[in-house]
Amino acid sequence: MTLHPEIAKFLAGLPAPDGGPLDPAALRAADEAHVPPLDKRLPLHAVEDVTAKTPAGDVPVRVYTPAEADRHGVLVYFHGGAFFLGSLETHDHVARSLAKETGLKVVSVGYRLAPEAAFPAGLDDCYAVVRWAAEEDAGLGWDGRTLAVAGDSSGGNFAAAVAARAHDDGFDRITHQILYYPSLDLDFDVERYASLRENAKGYGLETEGLKPFNAFYLDSGADPADPLVSPVKRADLTGLPPALVVTAQYDPMRDEGELYGERLREAGVETTVSRYDGAGHGFVQHFSWIPEYHRVFGETRDFLGRH
Repeated sequence: MTLHPEIAKFLAGLPAPDGGPLDPAALRAADEAHVPPLDKRLPLHAVEDVTAKTPAGDVPVRVYTPAEADRHGVLVYFHGGAFFLGSLETHDHVARSLAKETGLKVVSVGYRLAPEAAFPAGLDDCYAVVRWAAEEDAGLGWDGRTLAVAGDSSGGNFAAAVAARAHDDGFDRITHQILYYPSLDLDFDVERYASLRENAKGYGLETEGLKPFNAFYLDSGADPADPLVSPVKRADLTGLPPALVVTAQYDPMRDEGELYGERLREAGVETTVSRYDGAGHGFVQHFSWIPEYHRVFGETRDFLGRH
């Protein structure tokens, strides 16, 4: 399938990059400028900003409650953005759709970003919030059954790393991991994956942009050889929670996600790998209004229901 025409039209309207160094503040401001006003967002029973008090420090989170109930399953969501972009605001619409479609209480994590916060600050925040969410005094009304982690792109990296870290720590309450076009291998050698070559240019995220975009994280002390930085490098994947790995046909990082799904299956982990044709990297954040791609939230619901 060719690139979806709506995506192709959007990409054709983007200005050419100026080739200069990346400015985190300017890029963040540009992202925030596209956030719709509150009255244009999907309504839910309740949306509340709270502070998770954790061993990693106070972490801002946004809690989305889809319907009134005494107890809820919980999904902890980590936004994408190459570890230096994204916020509770830029991915608010994703969290709202997850809450509405899954029926779970969604906790979106405002983790610390590179380069201001060195590795592993952001990962520590994400892991700490997952453990906080399972505590009675967190006030989330967790039902004691479903505790899922989910993320897109670099947030998918954090979701995989959190699931692995929890397993190693003996924290066995995470029930699902949901990875949307995850960034799982921060070794960007183009010989490693065919998709880095096949989808190198013309589909939004480009292969030559991976190193500079992730440099803020890597330069802060994140070693690509560390399985907590590149989860695909983890030697033993046994015992991890069931996984949904969503990839995009025209994503340079498609193959590392699909390899991770294959390795999870080989390790005995119940895993669904789902490739979205016609899509590029970032489609959940930017193009989930297109019906073919909005179904990712229904697929997430169905995956949670099967496991």
